[in-house]
Amino acid sequence: MLAGGLVNALGVAGGLTHSGNARAANTPLTLRIGYQKSSTLTVLAKTRGTLAQALAPLNVSLAWHEFTSGLPLLEALNVGSIDFSADVADTVPVFAQAAGARIAYVARETPSPDAEAILVPEHSPLRTLADLKGKRIAVTKGAGVHYLLIAALQSVGLRITDVQPAYLTPADGRAAFASGNVDAWVTWDPFVASVERQDKVRTLTTARGLAGYQRYYLATPAFARDHDAVLREVYRVLRETGQWVRATPREAAAQLSPVWGLDTATVEAANRRRSYDVQPVVREAIAEQQRIADVFTQAGLLPKRVDAADVTLWQAPA
Repeated sequence: MLAGGLVNALGVAGGLTHSGNARAANTPLTLRIGYQKSSTLTVLAKTRGTLAQALAPLNVSLAWHEFTSGLPLLEALNVGSIDFSADVADTVPVFAQAAGARIAYVARETPSPDAEAILVPEHSPLRTLADLKGKRIAVTKGAGVHYLLIAALQSVGLRITDVQPAYLTPADGRAAFASGNVDAWVTWDPFVASVERQDKVRTLTTARGLAGYQRYYLATPAFARDHDAVLREVYRVLRETGQWVRATPREAAAQLSPVWGLDTATVEAANRRRSYDVQPVVREAIAEQQRIADVFTQAGLLPKRVDAADVTLWQAPA
């Protein structure tokens, strides 16, 4: 295993020395974790107790904070209400940076483009992406699906201003979609799997060929600097949990079912479309983050240009 450390994403060579700022192993610490219900690996690490067990020898306890979506989660990270963010879609750090947040990338899940989709009612007259022009579309602002919507529109020569976005949380988006108050809904799993199994819907497109849909685990730069040993354990547990989900999909679905309030078949369907492959954050991923930021800037959805490389990269163990 390589020693963990910090590398500035702007390309400064080498890592930072931890000997001067690492906490004593027996000093109590509470790790405050923010997550969403769709943060599968973190939810499983919580419910199974594997993360608490892994961190106990380091005298680390856990405090869990649930959020409805990624943007408020990273707002909490930025103001110091939490130390670590469970996975958020690739767009969310871009919006956070535009708001002045300082973030550290800890890990990523490799792309899962089939895990988000643009949905319409089964008998909707909308048949192609071009048919979305002028329509009211439910989407969660700043989420990965926000980028999917823009990319999908661009693929047929449309702009975000050519539709009527209704910026809603997943729960409100589902309600608006079910009541017919919107013409389409752009969402991600497990919400996609849930509506597919419970309602008569049709998929206009997934993100395949349009957006990679990577998900990122983040921390405050100070926590990444000062608590390398803690993050190494968090990374290990998340990676092993992802391997366990892929190896035992039925058992994983059974454990997630009561948490998500969905039947196991729906959970399995959702999980099949997620990679759950936890990997280090590489520079190529930051380049993709810059492309996402530029698309949002061009669409007039960010207050200023974002330099996606102006972040901290924590070096995950090899």
